[in-house]
Amino acid sequence: MPYTWNDIEQHVAACTHCPLSRTRRLPVMGRGNIQADLMLIAEAPGEQEDRQGIPFVGRSGELLDSLLQDCGLTRKEIYITNMIKCHPPGNRDPREEEKEACFPYLKYETWLLKPKIIVCLGRVAAQRIISPDFKITRQHGTWTCRKNCALTATYHPSAILRDPSKYEEAKRDFLEIVRKRKEDNGA
Repeated sequence: MPYTWNDIEQHVAACTHCPLSRTRRLPVMGRGNIQADLMLIAEAPGEQEDRQGIPFVGRSGELLDSLLQDCGLTRKEIYITNMIKCHPPGNRDPREEEKEACFPYLKYETWLLKPKIIVCLGRVAAQRIISPDFKITRQHGTWTCRKNCALTATYHPSAILRDPSKYEEAKRDFLEIVRKRKEDNGA
């Protein structure tokens, strides 16, 4: 298995561990600051990401950028990735075998990054990373600590696009993330 960022990218590019490798255009590796203390994890790439091989480049990415900006963050300060690296057809939820096939890549990304805070974007990521019974509408913004890392979840940007009233809740979640980050860094 991979030991460097370059190794992970090469493994992901050549991966054929699940059927999504046959339908993808481009696998989507995480992007951002590889020394960041803040890691965002979503569920899977969308259609635009599949075309460009970059996470969060479509409408969800624009909304995420606005949300980050409203909270004083930029992509240069964070690392953002997906649980799975290939686009599920029709934007369906990733299947269990697809999550299992890709999970080692996410583990290596996390191992190399060593974030202090992980933010799950959406229910699917939160249920895999935080707790299988995580309820995003009730538990977003709550914190769990595991292996010296603080974990939380908020709404996925695509959920906010479907229901713009969730924007203010997600913004409050991100403002708390920023506050916790500053607290953890002694600021």
